[in-house]
Amino acid sequence: MKKTLLTLIAMAALSTTALAADIKPALVYGTGGKFDKSFNEAAFQGAEKYKKETGTDFRDFEPTSDTQGEQAIRNFASRGYNPIVAVSFAWTSAMEKVAAEFPDTKFVIVDSVVKLPNVRSVVFKEEEGSYLVGILAGMASKSGKVGFIGGMDIPLIRKFACGYAQGAKAANAKIEVLQNMTGTTGAAWNDPVRGGELTKNQIDQGADVIYAAAGATGLGVLQTAADNKKLSIGVDSNQNHLHPGSVLTSMVKRVDLAVYNAYKDAAAGKFTGGIQTNGVKEDGVAYALDDNNAKLITPEMKTAVEKAKADIISGSVKVHDYMSDNSCPM
Repeated sequence: MKKTLLTLIAMAALSTTALAADIKPALVYGTGGKFDKSFNEAAFQGAEKYKKETGTDFRDFEPTSDTQGEQAIRNFASRGYNPIVAVSFAWTSAMEKVAAEFPDTKFVIVDSVVKLPNVRSVVFKEEEGSYLVGILAGMASKSGKVGFIGGMDIPLIRKFACGYAQGAKAANAKIEVLQNMTGTTGAAWNDPVRGGELTKNQIDQGADVIYAAAGATGLGVLQTAADNKKLSIGVDSNQNHLHPGSVLTSMVKRVDLAVYNAYKDAAAGKFTGGIQTNGVKEDGVAYALDDNNAKLITPEMKTAVEKAKADIISGSVKVHDYMSDNSCPM
């Protein structure tokens, strides 16, 4: 009996090891670059966490153009990588094509929806997280003007801007929100010089808190705000550490968990397709508070933002989603 039990345990262990070994994870970034300190780097950290915990390595690719994204996804699929995570709305059409060609491969797309049974679409309620940091911006501003610098001018980034404006006005009904987008192509995600120029322009107009939702371009926003002794707000990853004492907070978007969970679920045989939506309630978006910005967040500000968080979770506050009708009620 004892021998049989030991045999079963050994077989179970081998089965688990084989299952984990069966996955060959791959990751395709957006065009902003792997180490953008923001969106793409959050995805990388999720993959690194999985690698560290399991010993399973992953392959990744940094496209510099839209055509390279589709080529990378197809190349990974043809070489047996599974699951394949693509982190950008820009890969929507590529994912629709490649996932249909490889129905036995599991795919994940972040920030877009692809309705195929072998695709998991992970989307976020960026308007809710942006509302929270907007509350903090509205309370921190001394000038009565706050700014927003977006990356590529698309509805997704307008969604960030709209949530931010709603939060700022909830904190101060008379506040003015300045907005600029960096560009209309993928290059808008990787232009910190332009981000800095737009930030300086907003500062010259009186803005004293500027929120960046622009990938690597946002690094120029944070730097320029620090240089001019103004406050900034980071995005996607916790960017408070980049300029301690100058970054008021960061709107954290858990892209890392989207990647980590995809690999973990696939290895455990629990991968599912369909849409996963992550908001404040799901801890998919949040504001960042740590030692780097603790002195900037007063007790009154923390009370207000925590109340807003609770109200969003309870449903008593509903943040308008720009993408629902491409409008922003102000």
